[in-house]
Amino acid sequence: MAPRHEQADVTLPGSPAADAKVATLARSACDAADSLAQAPEQSINAALTGMAGNLRAAAADVLAANHRDLATAQASGLSAAMCDRLRLDDDRLDVLARQLRLLAEAPAPPRDTELRRLDGGLRLVERRRPVGVIGANFEARPNVTVDVASQLVKSRNGGVLRTGAAALGSSQALHRLVIRPALAGAGLDDRAIQLIDEGDREFARALVRQPGLIPLVIIRGSGETTRSLALEGARHGVRTMAHADGGGVLYVDAAADHALATRLLITGLDRLAVCNRVNLVLVAEPIYGTIVPAFVRALAEIGVTASLPPHSRPLGYEWALDAGHEANVTVSPVADVSHAATVANQETSGLVATVVTEDAAAARQFIDRYQGTGVFWNSSSRLLDGFKLHQIPETGINLDRVPGPRGPVTFRDLYLRQYVVLPPDAR
Repeated sequence: MAPRHEQADVTLPGSPAADAKVATLARSACDAADSLAQAPEQSINAALTGMAGNLRAAAADVLAANHRDLATAQASGLSAAMCDRLRLDDDRLDVLARQLRLLAEAPAPPRDTELRRLDGGLRLVERRRPVGVIGANFEARPNVTVDVASQLVKSRNGGVLRTGAAALGSSQALHRLVIRPALAGAGLDDRAIQLIDEGDREFARALVRQPGLIPLVIIRGSGETTRSLALEGARHGVRTMAHADGGGVLYVDAAADHALATRLLITGLDRLAVCNRVNLVLVAEPIYGTIVPAFVRALAEIGVTASLPPHSRPLGYEWALDAGHEANVTVSPVADVSHAATVANQETSGLVATVVTEDAAAARQFIDRYQGTGVFWNSSSRLLDGFKLHQIPETGINLDRVPGPRGPVTFRDLYLRQYVVLPPDAR
């Protein structure tokens, strides 16, 4: 399958000041990371439950910082959908706290797994080791500050985090009042998780230019900016896990339950600025004329417009990234299940697709043909989420078509594999 995007081979200009500041933060995180690597499991989990408690104790200050961010964003003309991503409230803090407690309870994979015996009785052991310091650049969603920090702590990695300028005040409050005190309270070095306190995008570029200090950077967001950061990291020898595109596909088969299809469409649009929302609806031609008018009416009731043929934008156009026009969804006819899978594979990011059908053979055909990260039968694309699938937060959703972690990336994926050969009786 041909890539959807071409990236010009140009080197981004550097900023010595930004590079130096990020390097200083990375060295501090590196110095502290050993306290995580060597800590007992109860200390790691105590830090996570401490974050949960701090979210409630510091709620007033965190929400005040968030209100200031929101006021600035609204005054600058940020769209309602993007402001929804930025907003924190008591309910969202409660959800974050609950996720942190569940993460603390989640069993960590064993450090050592014996694979087999070699000649002479030697024992071959696979060991999981922390990466060291992991960078993360993410969109203006303050909850992600806690999500990523908690995953790094659980995986025993230090971190250097950077968020979009719109959420910087909220993220600073969470870092200062929630994350660092929880680390210190659990007897861990609170320098292990660093936050870049600058909103300039040059600091995002500096994050992927530290191969000796930050060998891996998680890049969340969408669009050409994210892809350019991944390319910049590759030039500097930094590995990246990039989530550059989103958008869910809903294929409505000729044998679909129409009521269920409508419900999954509306459910998939409950938040318009998230990556796993319904972005493209493909409808089998035999039912297109019957079901699409019902879709249009149902969409109008929630304030969403159906973009019908002839389309002014590509089929896979990601409406979530079109500020002010997020309340759109593309609707297009397809000949059959094979055609639907082909369109989903070739015209979209490959994030997630749902097939709606009562025909098991059609469902299996779509599932077998679709190559994306997640494929669901009669269930919402919004399920493609680390917490909804695994009951733990995610650092991001990796779409790479190469071996390695794919889909929602959690603490279980953030490690290095080491082979250890031991004498027969060693313990």
